[in-house]
Amino acid sequence: MRDKTPAIVAESRDVLAHHARTFNLASVFLTPAQRDDAAVVYAFCRTIDDLVDEAAHPRIGRQAVEAIRSMVEGRTAPTPLVEAFLRVADRTGFALHAATDLMDGVLSDVGDVTVQDDGELIRYGYSVAGTVGLMMCGVIGVSEDWALSHAIDLGIAMQITNICRDVAEDAGRGRVYLPAARLRLAGVEPDDLRDGRVDPATIAPVVEDLLHLADEYYRSGDQGMKAIPARPRLAIFAASRVYRAIGAEIRRNQFDITSGR
Repeated sequence: MRDKTPAIVAESRDVLAHHARTFNLASVFLTPAQRDDAAVVYAFCRTIDDLVDEAAHPRIGRQAVEAIRSMVEGRTAPTPLVEAFLRVADRTGFALHAATDLMDGVLSDVGDVTVQDDGELIRYGYSVAGTVGLMMCGVIGVSEDWALSHAIDLGIAMQITNICRDVAEDAGRGRVYLPAARLRLAGVEPDDLRDGRVDPATIAPVVEDLLHLADEYYRSGDQGMKAIPARPRLAIFAASRVYRAIGAEIRRNQFDITSGR
């Protein structure tokens, strides 16, 4: 049987270049093998996300993700992409629970979403982004167990930044990730965001406070950088700084959620 891995890697590189411009640019600091592995991991994660976001019905999206879970857990035969992902995991040594935790996080996006408090926000950040940090630790050769929590924190920081950038876009899809407890202190209900009835100035303090929270997690991420081998450290450092710059741009725009990307 013909080995489909080269074709999958090539397709994965295209997915990375098209959908993850920040990391694609930063990945020039990786070795060619690491870049290929990172592309496969990203394509796998992106596929799971798209199965929910692009599903014709939430039930179909959930079933598709559960089918991937079955492949990862060895209960059904994998697709070529999943097989390539499993090979990367086996070769680089990251735990597959990161992939299944990611699936749990993506499945929590099925239907309307309301994050209730900071604790739920952090758990969500772990499941959809901190897990990617764990996978990337294997890809880039992080061998120190103590560094894993810092990789998770960097992923959480980046996810909070994404949430602050995409408030209006997410709300238009029925997803409110700004914690409801914080919104209510500002006199706003999650449904107000979903219905587009919010003055951006009203929730600007909420966005500002969440960016401060993201900064705490970025600082933790920085503490783990010394565990990354020198060359890939440049890639992760660059991606981290680009994401922090997104937060700085939101601040320059006075935390206006309508200003877009």
